[in-house]
Amino acid sequence: MNAQSAENLRKLSRGKFSYAKFVRLKELAKDTIGSSSEVDEFAINSVLRLYNQIEEEISTIEAKIEAIMLALDPPTASIPGIGPMSAATIVAEYGDVTRFPNDAKMLAYAGLGAGRYQSGQADHKGHMVKHGSRFLRQALMNVAVSTIRSIPALYDYYHKKHTEGKNHRVALSHVARKLVRLIYKLETSRTRFDLSLYNSHQ
Repeated sequence: MNAQSAENLRKLSRGKFSYAKFVRLKELAKDTIGSSSEVDEFAINSVLRLYNQIEEEISTIEAKIEAIMLALDPPTASIPGIGPMSAATIVAEYGDVTRFPNDAKMLAYAGLGAGRYQSGQADHKGHMVKHGSRFLRQALMNVAVSTIRSIPALYDYYHKKHTEGKNHRVALSHVARKLVRLIYKLETSRTRFDLSLYNSHQ
């Protein structure tokens, strides 16, 4: 069990099996007494064959999705940090963006709109209203992480919210909202993302 083993496990788990888990696995293995069982071996091999079949199916489906996205070439896919699978989820969940009269409706559809409730004469805003598409909201929150690594203006915006006292997830939700507004603008105007232009306007 060496560094290459750790990397192989990371790839097989699609990044979910971290190096810390690998180290812990090695530690546990030191105190484990090996055993041999034909029944256990058969069961493990059966599970592994099933796992490999599922992986092949996933790879085939992902290849088809990527081919469709390449043919459609939606403006959303031009945003740095949004990969083919994430772009496919966002485009599929929103459908025809022109059916939304404004970006606020798109935010509400994803459940990312700022909540509002009345308390006497006071009006309180700020919490996330978790209505709308759960898959869309999850995709947008995930790409918020990757886009702040690729777009300086979004990182600065995230950092600003974080320094204002917002926790990591709340700051990311602000980035996700900004992304929805950007997606609305790009899709309705059918223009591609321009990093230099975007950074200069933020």
